Amino acid sequence: MESKVLRYFCAVVDCGSFTGAAAALSIAQPAISMSIKRLEQEVGFPLFNRLERRLSLTDEGEVLYRHAKTVTQRVDDARNAMNELQGLESGLVRVGIPGMLGSYHFPSLLMAFRHRYPDIKLSIVDAGTVKLQSMLEQGEVDLAFVESDTILPSLEGVSIMQVPMVAAVAEDHRFASRPTIGVEEFLREELAIFKPGYFHRQLIDQLAEKAGIELNVSIETNLIPLMKSFVRQGFGITAFLDIVLQEGEGLVAIPFTEDFLLDIQVAWRKQGYLSMANRAFRDFMIEESHRGSPSLG
Repeated sequence: MESKVLRYFCAVVDCGSFTGAAAALSIAQPAISMSIKRLEQEVGFPLFNRLERRLSLTDEGEVLYRHAKTVTQRVDDARNAMNELQGLESGLVRVGIPGMLGSYHFPSLLMAFRHRYPDIKLSIVDAGTVKLQSMLEQGEVDLAFVESDTILPSLEGVSIMQVPMVAAVAEDHRFASRPTIGVEEFLREELAIFKPGYFHRQLIDQLAEKAGIELNVSIETNLIPLMKSFVRQGFGITAFLDIVLQEGEGLVAIPFTEDFLLDIQVAWRKQGYLSMANRAFRDFMIEESHRGSPSLG
């Protein structure tokens, strides 16, 4: 028996008609009918009760159907396994990265991954944590980097880095010479912050709500260079991951009195399927974090 013919047979049973099976398989109906007829000749029994108005299986057909489903499923498993092997050579990894991480932390890491797997393509989505988790749930991305405190129950993840959040002020700001800054005095300043949906903004909103402080926002933007320019010119202060601030930018990083160490995880759907290419990417990130790679801070 050919697996293709068994697949036709299962499709007729599952669809309830030869016409439905032909449409589902995008095959001409006569081809399916001829294949089933030859299958019946091969097994020596009729497989369908054709005298009834509604297509149904004979007892012999029921037995064959159970075995045919097992065979076709195993063939599909084998095909997927072979496709995965090919996918590791030429697969696609769709990964979501928040802008603050993508611009200042991941470039060297992504290049290191491409050096190891030069034929795997990367599709990078820049969005906030809230959006990225929704995209993971909907299957629009396969992996995403999110902050562990916000991760949804439908997702699972592995920590790859911990990064401190610091205040950023202009060099001539009155706070510039301070060794630390308190959360409440930071929140009472004029602020340049991300739009809602980013973990940076989510943290600030949570802190403001807890302290009962109404924020004074001078600008909302997801463009980090624009935010830095506003702060550098004295139009408010902000908070960044410490990896975002570079020397020579005219900005001063000030640690908070309280520690704000953000735990960043690589996350995926609990019930989702990860191809070998995606698993290779995920495992590479975890491996780098365990090795204490300089690129992981």
